[in-house]
Amino acid sequence: MTAGVRIVDVTDEASFRLIPPCADPGFDHRSCDYWEDADRGSKAARLAWLETQAAPPPTRPALAGNPFARQDDAPDVNPFAPTGRSGPAWNPFADDEEPVANPFAPAPPVRPIVPSNGPRKLTLLGRGLAVFGSYAKVLLVDDDPAAYAQFGPLSAYPRAQRLRELYPQLPDAPLPAVITCIATTAAARGAGQAATLIRAVCDDLAGRGFAAVEAYPERNTRPDATSAATPEFWLAAGFALAVEDERYPVVRRELT
Repeated sequence: MTAGVRIVDVTDEASFRLIPPCADPGFDHRSCDYWEDADRGSKAARLAWLETQAAPPPTRPALAGNPFARQDDAPDVNPFAPTGRSGPAWNPFADDEEPVANPFAPAPPVRPIVPSNGPRKLTLLGRGLAVFGSYAKVLLVDDDPAAYAQFGPLSAYPRAQRLRELYPQLPDAPLPAVITCIATTAAARGAGQAATLIRAVCDDLAGRGFAAVEAYPERNTRPDATSAATPEFWLAAGFALAVEDERYPVVRRELT
């Protein structure tokens, strides 16, 4: 990676704010749910999605006592409860002692999570943080966002699953990771930043244990109107044409 270029995983609101807007102002990576919602998903720019959502409503207060219940001054006595001892009641089916922590076992990893009231797209990107890791990366040149990529397991993107069902010749195992979106800003076009970002994404996915990755480019459309570039871009990035189609071909790369 050249000097001045760094790649950031989108894992919180600060990194989410680094996602650059689309070159076509009618679309927006920051509010796109096209791949996450196979039925109603849209690539449209929705400014409301960029804001922090309202906090969830407060929980309802506990209901008052039942006026029809018997009112006693003291609770009923449980004849089976132990007496004359403090602490929790004895459980005859529990182990005699609490499990002892193993000081030699590694501590479970602490993974980031996104708040449920963050920007809606951020909550979509954060669904897999606790298990899979990040679903998006931003490439910065001298701290200015230049390229964006979205990716993840096939199970995270229902539209990719539906598209893939159209082509029974695609292998069922191992199921691939998918790259749903790759884009550069208008100012960064032609500098090879998208290819640099794709290499980083593929290396990351290989490190997470995936054996293959697929993308679903679109033919015969304006360059700024497609979220997955062109077949020619992917072939130059080391992918192979897995399915030839006049509108929606599939490209695939085996990861080692």
